[in-house]
Amino acid sequence: MKNREIGKSGIFVPFLGLGTWAIGGGTWWGDNDDRESIRAIQAAADSGIMWIDTAPMYGFEHSEQVLGEALKGRRENVILSTKCGLQWEHKTSCYHKTVEGIDVYRDLSKKEILKAVDRSLMNLKTDYLDVYYTHWQAKDFTVWPIEETMDALMTLKKQGKIRAIGASNVTTENIEEYCKYGQLDVIQEKYSILTRSIEKMIPSCKKYGVSIQAYSPLEQGLLTGKATMETELAPGDVRQNNIWWRKENRSKVLRLLEHWKPYCEKYHCSYGNLIIALTARMMEGIHVLCGARTVKQVDDNVKSMNVIIEDADRQQMEAEVRQIYPEHQPAQ
Repeated sequence: MKNREIGKSGIFVPFLGLGTWAIGGGTWWGDNDDRESIRAIQAAADSGIMWIDTAPMYGFEHSEQVLGEALKGRRENVILSTKCGLQWEHKTSCYHKTVEGIDVYRDLSKKEILKAVDRSLMNLKTDYLDVYYTHWQAKDFTVWPIEETMDALMTLKKQGKIRAIGASNVTTENIEEYCKYGQLDVIQEKYSILTRSIEKMIPSCKKYGVSIQAYSPLEQGLLTGKATMETELAPGDVRQNNIWWRKENRSKVLRLLEHWKPYCEKYHCSYGNLIIALTARMMEGIHVLCGARTVKQVDDNVKSMNVIIEDADRQQMEAEVRQIYPEHQPAQ
């Protein structure tokens, strides 16, 4: 499959990227072996996964720091993205949430963005970022207008600290506003065969040349086929907030996967490979971000890059998905 351009940036990458949220560890993900995480990151880069994504919020900078260690001597071989807009060192009028007893706030001011980028560059042991995302948008744009946020990002671009601008967790209106003040190259949004709400943003993205990078394509592991109806989620597990992990919905998903077992046999792949390959073909030019923190997980994700689903099979699979998700889609 041909490499895909990130917006109008001139940066081309394979459709599959590596997400490093879980590498941050913490209550949601549990303790990590950082040495294994480093090996996983290096294995991804060696296997052709060029785009690696992180954020300061992933383990309160721990993910960035691990990634910085992993990329020593390899920086030029990857496309690196991180984020700004969430911080926990001072209060703002825009409370985000409490994570592990720490209050986190949104801050999309120019002052904070110019400060935050230098901290991320230090953690990542690099002097530039390929893509810099705003992680979450302001709840009240009279506090930090997108014009101010975009001014900061354009300033960083002129300084050579970033190559392309991204925004995560946005609305169509946000995209339109960003594009008034410069080139927005990519948005990062939750998207899977089950969670499809961002498809309504496609017209605006096409209009302005904005790419889409999907996160959680496997619905936090549900679509790997490894979960069962007996799988119990611990209190505080991030999947508790995912409607598809609720038992009444999980049963529908598991029945669908069982029905798709012949496709795995036909294409000699795992459920995860099949779902990632299908997701990558559901939207023109989409980039798919898959998390991994072990070499084994990386190796399995990489196999999806070579799964080519026939058009007739893809159309049949999409039709079967539509039979289970419409009643839930508005809740996403």
